Amino acid sequence: MTDRTDTEEVELRRTDARAIAIRPTGFGQAMVGGFGLLLASIVMAVSVGAVSVPADTVIGIVTSKLFPGTVEVAWSTGREAIVWDIRFPRVLLAGLVGAGLAVVGAALQAVTRNPLADPHLLGISSGGAFGAILALMHTGLFLGLLTVPFMAFVGALGATLLVLCVTRFAAATSADRLVLAGVAVSFIIMAFANTLIFLGDPRATHTVVFWMLGGLGLAQWEHLVYPSVVLVLCSAFLWLRGGDLNAMTIGDETASTLGIPVARFRLTVFVVGALITGVMVAFSGMIGFVGLMIPHIVRFLVGGSYSRVIPASMLAGAIFLIWADILSRTLMAPEDIPIGIVTGLIGGLFFIWLLRRQG
Repeated sequence: MTDRTDTEEVELRRTDARAIAIRPTGFGQAMVGGFGLLLASIVMAVSVGAVSVPADTVIGIVTSKLFPGTVEVAWSTGREAIVWDIRFPRVLLAGLVGAGLAVVGAALQAVTRNPLADPHLLGISSGGAFGAILALMHTGLFLGLLTVPFMAFVGALGATLLVLCVTRFAAATSADRLVLAGVAVSFIIMAFANTLIFLGDPRATHTVVFWMLGGLGLAQWEHLVYPSVVLVLCSAFLWLRGGDLNAMTIGDETASTLGIPVARFRLTVFVVGALITGVMVAFSGMIGFVGLMIPHIVRFLVGGSYSRVIPASMLAGAIFLIWADILSRTLMAPEDIPIGIVTGLIGGLFFIWLLRRQG
């Protein structure tokens, strides 16, 4: 066999990296259809609940708020408050959290080359839980309603820094070792979190458990700006680095040949993922399996190129969590089931199917 020159070898690897970018046609149509489904899901989610509100009334209320004077008011102030002040911000938060967790899952699966990678593997959710428990059971609400999200965010960032310190201490820059470091840190932080619960006021335990299982009931308009800004900026970064993510899915050697600083880029993606997950966990509690399931479904539908996987994951993640929220509010109405229970049930079944498929 004739030996290849260095230039030919590099070009071959570049071609291999681009091979996963072969995508099915109709991506634009799929995204347009997805946006239509997202809008329909939002209307449905705002309509259902203990007090049912017709879809046309929901559309009218939202339109009158966004464009004052364009719609004649034909509804009560009570319904307007339910739609605009309670349900609509909750549904938007569900969409933001679902989009964020799905994007992080897609990016982690690329840089770790682990199809089971999930944002929670970094220990970020455990850090967020620790911060929230500390606020709810020990420090008190010193910042009012922002105390729990703030402390959860600080805890999530602290967990991320701890993972980075562990990886540096152990020289664990490979994909598998980074994941193992995150799992180890997660166990350690949850041990301390459980200690806080054990030492805290038993009367606050119910609130803490509900938050740890995930919930969107604290959504408020003034809080939505934080997850929105973080999601847009971080997702844009990951989308712009889609070519590098494509190369990382093939292997470190190929990525290095293409000029990508593998270890530094992997850590950068971990930090960006930590920022997204930390903010989302701060406002929604611990919601699992979204980052595991959605990227697999998206790659099946739109192909493996991350220039398409990133925006499609955002869209699919938002739709999924909105419908999970609908189920959480209707399965045992008028009681709300923690949304983490719904995603855990669906995600667990998906996990088993994925293990079977990988096997």
